[in-house]
Amino acid sequence: MSSSVIIKRSIVFSGLLGLLMPIAEAGYYLYQLPDGSRVVSDHQMYGKQYQLVRQSDQVKGIGRMVAGAYHPPAGESVKKFETLIETIAERHDVDQALVKAVIRTESYFNPNATSRKGASGLMQLMPQTARRYGVIDLYSPQQNLDAGVRYLRDLLQRYDNQLYLALAAYNAGENAVDRFNGVPPYEETQRYVKKVMKFHAYYSKTN
Repeated sequence: MSSSVIIKRSIVFSGLLGLLMPIAEAGYYLYQLPDGSRVVSDHQMYGKQYQLVRQSDQVKGIGRMVAGAYHPPAGESVKKFETLIETIAERHDVDQALVKAVIRTESYFNPNATSRKGASGLMQLMPQTARRYGVIDLYSPQQNLDAGVRYLRDLLQRYDNQLYLALAAYNAGENAVDRFNGVPPYEETQRYVKKVMKFHAYYSKTN
């Protein structure tokens, strides 16, 4: 075999390797589904329903693209999960208007939402909270809702049904609420509490 053939084959192989390397290194894939929702995967997904939006070796920035992508009409979104919310809220003795308010604030009823901090699903559960309540699939509406509602119930019990404290703890964590003996002086948390309270009043009237 001539040296020129070997060189040509090396060039071809190197070219193919160069094309393949970015794919091999990219560990995160962001896909959009036909309903407008988005999902992050650590591997390529096949099928015409999966439209690739972004491919990266870093997860930074992808969560924001997921959470901010899907904004269907709120009324339509509530109806989609109405029965599930009602069933789970009643099972754990939590006001379903409150559950709806938290979901709308957290994920806008997008079961595939993922925040840049790693919170996932309808009620934006953090991985450690999900583990505490035995969640296997964070993006399962059933599992996410059940764990989120139980967490809300436990927070309400912990803070003697003082809703603003329970909501602050849901957003910033129990340690922060305990440390400040009230709603933490975090702008994000204070906005969050006000927003959920506003939606709670709205859904209380419409239920």
